Amino acid sequence: MADADAPAPGPTRWGRSAQLRASSGSGPPSRTARPLPDSPQALADLLRGVDYIASEALATAVFLAVRMGKPLLLEGLPGVGKTEAAKALASCLARQVIRLQCYEGIDAANALYEWNYPRQLLAIRQAGERDLDLYTPEYLIERPLLRALRQASYSVLLLDEIDRADQEFEAYLLEFLADFQISIPELGTQSSAVPPLVVLTSNRTRELHEALRRRCVYHWIDYPSPEQEAQIIALRAGEVARATAQAVVAAVNAFRAQPLAKPPGIAEAVDWARAATLLAAGGLPWPLAFRRAIGLALKDEDDLAISTAVLDEVMPEQSAETAR
Repeated sequence: MADADAPAPGPTRWGRSAQLRASSGSGPPSRTARPLPDSPQALADLLRGVDYIASEALATAVFLAVRMGKPLLLEGLPGVGKTEAAKALASCLARQVIRLQCYEGIDAANALYEWNYPRQLLAIRQAGERDLDLYTPEYLIERPLLRALRQASYSVLLLDEIDRADQEFEAYLLEFLADFQISIPELGTQSSAVPPLVVLTSNRTRELHEALRRRCVYHWIDYPSPEQEAQIIALRAGEVARATAQAVVAAVNAFRAQPLAKPPGIAEAVDWARAATLLAAGGLPWPLAFRRAIGLALKDEDDLAISTAVLDEVMPEQSAETAR
């Protein structure tokens, strides 16, 4: 992959679309992106510097995607840190995140580009009898994919929860993910001299098309080990005591083993630890503080009904103290 601070593509590559950069006023940020890491360990160190603890396997997958100029597809259960991985990657490389939140019914106009019809109509009224070209860059509204091409050296494109989109939308992505280009009939093919960094996330609510998977570096993110999750809590919530972090980790792992509607993710574990610490600091006894903050971890009524028995089993000594 080309170096992160390579110059933006010139008009010889973009043709008429080179005008787009000047006319829209939304060119690349003035800041300079950091150079790309030269090893998985170097990348893992950068990620840890922005409070994201990556496993060796994840750091390797991200490194290969970044250095080989390929999209990265992260799959896993909700709450394991897929979206955070993309944000952390952008942060540690001093890039901006261009995020496209996918949903059922999303189409090319939401993801690629669309023409500014109100502005075109206004131009027609003002032009009178004069000839007017309505399909020039000044009438083009760029959406995340086109914006990512234009800011490839300074951004990370996040296609979040791609499994929520329709299969038809995946077809729109194939050209982009294969060649990092977008075809606009009126302007020609738009491309970038530097492959953009692209991260796709999926909760695997449906199977993605094989053609899309072939274009990506793939990695499955699982829940972290108890030791790693305690480290994450300590890193993101420095005010939380080690014993509190360990208690939260033990409880959330027990919850995840139950048939819950919404098992707690890593973010919920961090919030629960913070909330319990906050209640304890306000004078509430620890066992009660821990239990009363459960709403930060479980977000479903039926799940809350299960929580009492699970906590009694995980922390019997605290249950006995609460009963007294």
